[in-house]
Amino acid sequence: MILETFALGSILYIGFKSFKKQGKAKKSWKATNTTMKSVLEDQFTQIVGQSDDKKSSSGLTFEEKNKREIISASSALTLSSIGAWLYYWPLSFMSIPLVIYASKSYHKKTYELIKQGKASTETLVSITMTGCIILGRFSMASLIVLLFGVAARLAMQVTQNSRQLLINTFEQHPDFVWIRVKNAEISIPFNELQQGDIVVVHTGEMIPADGTVVNGMATVDQHILTGEAKPVEKESGEEVFASTVVLSGKINVKAEKTGENSTVAKITHILNSTVDFKSTLQLRADTLSKQLVNPALIAGSVALPILGFNGALAVVNAHPKNKMMGIAPIGIMNYLNLASKQGILIKDGRSLEFLNKVDTIVFDKTGTLTEEQPHIGTIHSDSDYTEDEILIYAAAAEYKQKHPLAKAILQEAENRQLSIPSIEDSEYKLGYGITVNVAGKVVHVGSERFMAVENILISPTLSEQQKRSHEEGYSLVMVAVDKHLAGAIELLPTVRPEAKAIISHLKQRQNIKATYIISGDHEIPTKKLAKALGVDHYFAETLPEDKAGIIEQLQQEGHFICYIGDGINDSIAMKKSHVSVSLAGASTIAIDTAQIILMDSGLNHLNLLFDLANKFNANMNTTFAIILIPAVISVSGAFLLGFGLTQTVVLNMSGIILAIGNAMTPLLKQPEKQLQSEASTDRSK
Repeated sequence: MILETFALGSILYIGFKSFKKQGKAKKSWKATNTTMKSVLEDQFTQIVGQSDDKKSSSGLTFEEKNKREIISASSALTLSSIGAWLYYWPLSFMSIPLVIYASKSYHKKTYELIKQGKASTETLVSITMTGCIILGRFSMASLIVLLFGVAARLAMQVTQNSRQLLINTFEQHPDFVWIRVKNAEISIPFNELQQGDIVVVHTGEMIPADGTVVNGMATVDQHILTGEAKPVEKESGEEVFASTVVLSGKINVKAEKTGENSTVAKITHILNSTVDFKSTLQLRADTLSKQLVNPALIAGSVALPILGFNGALAVVNAHPKNKMMGIAPIGIMNYLNLASKQGILIKDGRSLEFLNKVDTIVFDKTGTLTEEQPHIGTIHSDSDYTEDEILIYAAAAEYKQKHPLAKAILQEAENRQLSIPSIEDSEYKLGYGITVNVAGKVVHVGSERFMAVENILISPTLSEQQKRSHEEGYSLVMVAVDKHLAGAIELLPTVRPEAKAIISHLKQRQNIKATYIISGDHEIPTKKLAKALGVDHYFAETLPEDKAGIIEQLQQEGHFICYIGDGINDSIAMKKSHVSVSLAGASTIAIDTAQIILMDSGLNHLNLLFDLANKFNANMNTTFAIILIPAVISVSGAFLLGFGLTQTVVLNMSGIILAIGNAMTPLLKQPEKQLQSEASTDRSK
């Protein structure tokens, strides 16, 4: 009696809450002519597109709604099971309202589909649950709806775990900026920056807005926006862009495009408005389930006059319905966890499936195949000074600088074990170069343009070398002592040491048919890099907006593309690609756009990523087979051996248990130590 009172109270409470929420919700559910998504697809959309505190039309968050459905289905299963065990049918009947509450979304979707003359897995679920209730199989109806609720919960956990791993400290703009007001520099919040303000940007700082330099000189790294490997020199009258970084110098910039009007913001807007065709692709589980709906309905119709209601229901129930979609998140979750332990952050589980279809890999050049810090090439002497002496003067001048070019010079001096003298006069003249006093000598270190400003003559030999460096895409730093040019230092792009081996092993994969480089750099350095790394094709001098066009062109030719990039200029191309990969430390937009992030900031884990994708797809194929085999046996048994609903339910449940076990095997077969060993082997290749 106490149990019945508790059950009745629970039913009344849930019913009252449901009635109250429904009164606040819309009273009509408008049908559309578009293809309707399944209930699990709708739930997945809510998980991805709705924050925890955002309410649905029913006034509940997805998590709250899902929790109530699981509790309701669990309560129904408990009541019906106890009622059957005690042979007390009134207790079992009390489970019916709970089952209906927990499965109302499926019945509602079925009703809308019927009005459109359509059928889906929801139709089969409604038929099965209704048939179970008619036949008194209350426990089975409760179990079916409970499984779907748990599947949605697993999908939510996968998404929330991925989002939690994505928490980082990347900033697209500084919190505060310095502006000049009446010959004084004051700090203001970034959001208060207005058009016309004069922004003061120092060495190492990010330019907060598009604008024009009104005073000063600086070397600016804008590769994340333009794809250029070389820093560019800016002076009065020249344009600069938001999110680019001042490597050396100090400039005053008149803000012309701030906030949403900046170039970076416009690229973001393009990304948001770009049609993401990937969202229309579905996991094979969903596709396969839908393809089998009509055959199941036809088979059930044929079975009805031959086998009776119980036999026909058994045939309909043999369909795997969305059981595969319920198990798929388990496999995805396990492989996401395996990947995260190896420094691979997968934001979209579908990428694991798409990677297995990739036949073309497209690399961005600067920042992806090359590292941020260049390395020293030839040191050209144009005087009596030796290479080491030229390097010593340059290292002394750059000693306090933090930009990549300075680090490369200091690293080379350290490699040669050179002693760097102290600077007697700490007066720096920052711009295209630096002026310091070293051992009683005035040293100028900077570009050809800087030497011209300082009236230092450059020999024809070094002028020709400067022209060659521009064509071949590397920097040439001039060094002058006491107003006479001593020599020049080549600063060459540093190719990632692992790149060649990684690309070689990727090309050995059976499904990889072509590799490409897309670069904003000149053709000569891009062609050389492609040849050195064994990349099949390349596109040079490519504008950011043209990268997406190249991707679309390759897709029209039948290529299934994985794009690997790190800059703002890559983001639209990444959005267009089937699979997109970025590196930790890349631009914020690239990080946000990419489906997969290699957290070691290099390419070492790229082969491991494809290995995981292959193993995931093999595991899922096995899972699907385990679920489909009982379905085939059930249909055959219904027609040939007289199987009823009970037998098909047992077979389906056995298939589900075995499939879940198979989905969990990756963590058991491939423990963390083994994965680490594979990763180490991958790096050594």
